[in-house]
Amino acid sequence: MSVEQDRAAPAVRASDRDRDELLVRLHTAFAEGRLSEAELDERIELALAARTYDDLGALVADLPAGRVAREESGKAPAGRFQVAYKGSVAKAGRWRLPERFTTVVYKGTGLLDLRDADLDGEVTTLWVLAYKSTVQIIVPPGVRVEADGVGVSTEVHGAPPSGAPVLRVKGYAYKGAIEAKDRPSRA
Repeated sequence: MSVEQDRAAPAVRASDRDRDELLVRLHTAFAEGRLSEAELDERIELALAARTYDDLGALVADLPAGRVAREESGKAPAGRFQVAYKGSVAKAGRWRLPERFTTVVYKGTGLLDLRDADLDGEVTTLWVLAYKSTVQIIVPPGVRVEADGVGVSTEVHGAPPSGAPVLRVKGYAYKGAIEAKDRPSRA
């Protein structure tokens, strides 16, 4: 047996792109409720310091491998999730907004224009994750907005009538912003 055979093969080094892709996967898991905010922060720190594929793999070993969350029935939830990776996503015009909707934007922009959207329930919850990004949510008149999270702001004029539908915006913006307002920003 040679000396070279005694040595284990060196671990393959991870690239910046590998780390970026893993960060998107971690943020998606956070948006799906699979990781707490503290777990996300810890894993982000470890991902940025990771040197090898094995280091990165250990950070997501307990997470599903698929890109889209699956319900217990085995079918992907339709129209409840959108992701932008170094790009932008937008929903506007006539569309159906389910009672729970998640948007994850990594180094990009997001727009959710709800002025012509059909809300499925009396209470709609939007989970928004903006990593070095801005996500703008334009709400229709007569909707009560309840915002919670880090980096989430609201600018809604006028008081909604009693019994108005409720839009709960729960978000986390890291070096970015999540804005819920009743008027679009001027370019």
